[in-house]
Amino acid sequence: MSANGGTKAIIAALLANVGIAITKFIAYLLTGSSSMLAESIHSVADSGNQGLLLLGGKRAKRAATPQHPFGYGRERYIYAFIVSIVLFTVGGLFALYEAYHKWSHKEGITEWQWVPVTVLVVAIVMESFSLRTAVKESNLVRGNQSWVRFVRRAKAPELPVVLLEDIGALLGLVFALFGVTMTLITGNGRWDAAGTAMIGVLLVVIAIVLAIETKSLLLGEGAETHDVAEIEKAVTNGPEVERIIHMKTLYLGPEELMVAAKIGVPRCESAEELAQGINAVEARIRAAVPAARVIYLEPDIYRADAAERGGNGSAATGQPTPDEVAGRPGS
Repeated sequence: MSANGGTKAIIAALLANVGIAITKFIAYLLTGSSSMLAESIHSVADSGNQGLLLLGGKRAKRAATPQHPFGYGRERYIYAFIVSIVLFTVGGLFALYEAYHKWSHKEGITEWQWVPVTVLVVAIVMESFSLRTAVKESNLVRGNQSWVRFVRRAKAPELPVVLLEDIGALLGLVFALFGVTMTLITGNGRWDAAGTAMIGVLLVVIAIVLAIETKSLLLGEGAETHDVAEIEKAVTNGPEVERIIHMKTLYLGPEELMVAAKIGVPRCESAEELAQGINAVEARIRAAVPAARVIYLEPDIYRADAAERGGNGSAATGQPTPDEVAGRPGS
């Protein structure tokens, strides 16, 4: 659902930004307004960003290979991170440079004065429809999370990226409209430069937020607390497992979660009985958390005396390995 919704929001934003970029650039050529130029580049950058998100989504669907046995799901994170860099450089820094340049050339808008205001108002309407689509698609997967938590914790990067881009675009249009309107009223082009600078600062802030969040996804995030609880419940909710010795989770992609756990099992009469028990536990995990597609369970015999001596209770060693010390003990 999140992938389809993300694609729909990206396409809506792409169509809106291509049309808006063309009209803004025509308005800049007619008026020479720096705010219009900054907004033109902003829309061009946004259009390129949406193209990158679509490309990342397509490449992430490639089948796993021996060199990449867990597939290419993280390509979506890589392209989202590239988007943040493009937004920072092409969008934010260019706008700040243009504002600096315009501040020393404070001529007002003397020709086609009605064009920039008309273009900006129309662009605000078009961008509002794009944001409406992004909000609607995000609500399908957001649940009861706040918008801030959704942006910070979403594993699929496309919807948060499009949301922040659309919000930034709308605010940027308002800033541009402010700068242009004040320039037309006062005849002082520095108001235009001020509007351009506000656009630049806004884009830099949004780019930094996106970079921080996508960097976290690239480094690798584990399952949310409620999903971890569901997995633990699924593991121990049967006679096959006595307890979880330790467990780790990792998102291999937006919709693919890996679960690795060492589990304490009762003594079995045969390897076949043990294998059947592990298969039953895996089935319960997948039923509880469908995103848990890659599951590795290591059976062991839990020993209370080893745990009391400071170990992890594993009968195999009696003392925890460094990797096990870093793991989270089960309940």
